[in-house]
Amino acid sequence: MHHASIRTANIHRAIAFYEQLGFTVSERFTTGTTLACWMEGLGGRLELIQIPQPQPAPDAFADEHYTGYYHLSFDLSERVVDLPNWLSEMRACFAKAAAEKPEQFQPLKVLLEPTQQIIGNRVYEVVFIADTDNLPLEFIRVLKTK
Repeated sequence: MHHASIRTANIHRAIAFYEQLGFTVSERFTTGTTLACWMEGLGGRLELIQIPQPQPAPDAFADEHYTGYYHLSFDLSERVVDLPNWLSEMRACFAKAAAEKPEQFQPLKVLLEPTQQIIGNRVYEVVFIADTDNLPLEFIRVLKTK
């Protein structure tokens, strides 16, 4: 996959959010008359596009009848020891950023606390958070293979 594209209400807040997760801006550009960028990190590339007159996105995480985009998923198996500690570090990182720059950051919004999930022959740790536009992001880590 080349990239996943995210339409955002505020590209500067979105960039700051994804930088906290470990992404870096690799290219800034415009698409039509609006700001955009590519960000790279966690083994993938995101395209952020600022929407001039944004409207709130549907709640893909809470609405069980919603169809369409659901979430992006990032595998942290090779990057972190466990998701509860990673989430605790992310919460602290976002809380500090929100205290220092409240116009740019908010405390981290957790949609699902770390839990275990069996998929096929693997046991995963799974956590969901929301980005600045409340889009769900999943972070997984393989615990074991049966």
